[in-house]
Amino acid sequence: MKTRMLVLGLSSVLFGCAQLAPQTPPSPSEPLSPPSQPQITTPLTLKQIMADPDWIGRGAKNAFWAIDGDAILYDRKRAGSPISDRYHHPIDGDAELLPLPQYGWHSDKVQANVDHSAWIWLYEGQLMVRQGDKIKQLTQDPEPITGLRWLNDGRIAFWRSDRIESIAADGGQRRMLAQLAMEAAPDADEPKTYLAREQRKLSQFVDMNYRHAKAKEAHRLARIAADPRLLPDPFYLGSSEQVAELSLSPSGRYLLVALIDKENSWRGEQDIMPDYLDKRGYVNAVKVRARVAEANPAGQRLVILDLEQRTTTPITWEGLSGFDEDVLAPIKQENGTQAPATVRAIRLIQDWEWQQSAAQWHDAEDRLALMLEAIDNKDRWLATVDLAKGRLTTQHRLHDPEWVNYTHNEFGWLDTQTLYLLSEHSGYSHLYLKPLDGKLKALTDGTQVVSNLTLSRDKRHLYYTANPNHPGQYEVFRVAVSDGRIEQLTDLKGMLSYQLSPDETQLLLDYSSRTRPEELYIQSIGGTARQLTHTTEAAYLNYPWQAPQVIAVPSSHQEQPIYARLYLPTDYDPAKQYPAVIFNHGAGYLQNAHYGFSKYFREYMFHNLLAQQGYVVMDMDYRGSKGYGRDWRTAIYRNMGHPEVDDLRDGIDWMVANVSVDRQRVGTYGGSYGGFLTFMALFTQPDLFQAGAALRPVTDWAHYNYGYTSNILNTPELDPIAYRRSSPIYHAEGLQKPLLIMAGVLDDNVFFQDSVRLVQRLIELEKPMFETAIYPVEPHGFRQPYSWLDEYRRIFRLFEENLKAE
Repeated sequence: MKTRMLVLGLSSVLFGCAQLAPQTPPSPSEPLSPPSQPQITTPLTLKQIMADPDWIGRGAKNAFWAIDGDAILYDRKRAGSPISDRYHHPIDGDAELLPLPQYGWHSDKVQANVDHSAWIWLYEGQLMVRQGDKIKQLTQDPEPITGLRWLNDGRIAFWRSDRIESIAADGGQRRMLAQLAMEAAPDADEPKTYLAREQRKLSQFVDMNYRHAKAKEAHRLARIAADPRLLPDPFYLGSSEQVAELSLSPSGRYLLVALIDKENSWRGEQDIMPDYLDKRGYVNAVKVRARVAEANPAGQRLVILDLEQRTTTPITWEGLSGFDEDVLAPIKQENGTQAPATVRAIRLIQDWEWQQSAAQWHDAEDRLALMLEAIDNKDRWLATVDLAKGRLTTQHRLHDPEWVNYTHNEFGWLDTQTLYLLSEHSGYSHLYLKPLDGKLKALTDGTQVVSNLTLSRDKRHLYYTANPNHPGQYEVFRVAVSDGRIEQLTDLKGMLSYQLSPDETQLLLDYSSRTRPEELYIQSIGGTARQLTHTTEAAYLNYPWQAPQVIAVPSSHQEQPIYARLYLPTDYDPAKQYPAVIFNHGAGYLQNAHYGFSKYFREYMFHNLLAQQGYVVMDMDYRGSKGYGRDWRTAIYRNMGHPEVDDLRDGIDWMVANVSVDRQRVGTYGGSYGGFLTFMALFTQPDLFQAGAALRPVTDWAHYNYGYTSNILNTPELDPIAYRRSSPIYHAEGLQKPLLIMAGVLDDNVFFQDSVRLVQRLIELEKPMFETAIYPVEPHGFRQPYSWLDEYRRIFRLFEENLKAE
């Protein structure tokens, strides 16, 4: 095959800067009209693309508002260093490096008191308070604080795993509210055997000692109750469990405790991986997470502690609708499993994206709402709690026969009788109100995905992000809770996140476009966005990058199109025939065909390079991707790698019909889930691609983690059919075209063992058309520029040798 050589010199030529103005996307039915291509005078090089990304810029990370709303705080990486510094950036001035002693003066997790005259936060696990302009550190304890809140009486409560304390806001009186003892309660000296009972009856002395001991204990407890200076007796919660979460009511009276079995471990002795380049010169066994085939996740036990009455009340699951249904019965039947129905394990939901707790107290009253999930992934409940009786009342049950999403679960109290929440039960994540004694009321609807909720201080508006105008464009909106009137607050037509200012008059936006990385913007409510930071380097800004077109590829399997990014060759001529590459994004549930800057920034630049080398490049949001609703997400249930490959075929058909692609010269590559998808394409539909590269790839889903895999495939023991159907190692005999497998030895996400097992399988199948490359020091996301360069040199060579015509 003919191989083209790629220039590896590092360019220092600067080019005219492209416009940042957003562009309106075409509708799915609108015909493609190739845009004018940027004028390239100096081709991109792999060495530049894969260099330390500092050359692109060192963006503002972890940004948040200062308490006064007059400045933004953010972290920025030092050039050529892994260390980040914090900056204080006035919204009408220039950024200043924040001195180290002032780091504790600011936080992104500030809690204001009821009249917003004082604020509390944690700094390195210690309690900080601001009153007016004065900032004070209230604790300096060896064990860090894990939670805190304002109490109704103006005190501050804070807690760790085994004790809850309060302190006055001025740093005055500090009290122990409760201690948790993870052990059995001491025996009460009650006669427990026949002999002991008879001994007490027969001996006045024994009976007297017993009565005196009881009286002393009653007197001791009465003193503790009457004198707050004394330490309260512990709540004895048993020795078999440990605390998973604590949450205190606003009055300080009730404490929710979530407990989990101590014996339940997320990994065993065999869960290790080898580090061959350990600094000691030996092979080091590094501990890693358990595999889904062996994981045994546990539910939680919830109790309410009444700190005034000194009572412990278990929360029972009977109030959850369908808590005892055998939701896995159809799966068992298909797999021929005769296992009887078991008690469902339930816990506080573990959303992968939110910052809130699954336990939400009303901000002023002792009213508690919980978001709970079944470990089997089929149910999610929003429930309120009877604190005195430990009974739950289901406010909303989200049941999904496939799996409940691990995002889009935000909720909270609107008032004492109303909750707000996100739910996917309509097919898309939407915002609802739920009166405690009434039905759900939708505040949003349509084919959009709503997320990132913020309730205004006056409870009149809920702010959120959504994509109603185009699946790949997200804007900020707010809805009036009284009448449902919706306002679109931004119009940037890209990707963004937001934070509402402390006075609720401005938005802090983290915004990006297709060709420009994230920068911070400030926008007044009702105004226009103004760029605050300029952290992207001129060497990147001044290069004429090609902005990928976002297209809608008609699907042969459902009405909804498959959105994709498209890069056309420099000097594209529809009369010619071109080779093509399809990139498969990772994570599965991730969106990449959007109008913002791709998280795959190296791949974005590589696609520009491929276009300069005469390739058409497509990046598809195949079924299972984020941003397109529930049915798109769950289309891969128990069938991973098959709907997605069908979507890739539709992408090839579209490129052949619309952008002059030669069907016999198409390759594919991707990492993680994208590597898995490369395997499935080459193994199950070998006519589709002429070559493929799989980076850090999953080869057998039974070896991946529980939290991700059990949602989509259940568990191997329960549903082996789904695992065999969805794991590439079971389809390896279908390989017919050149395959490149690349993996990091220190990958603690997709283990190196995945690639080793598949390589052995291919050897045993006598498949000669594969090669491997290993990276001894790399984890899942490569870190070293030389590893990135080596990896992409091999990928480029694979395509040049197999997709370019003689």
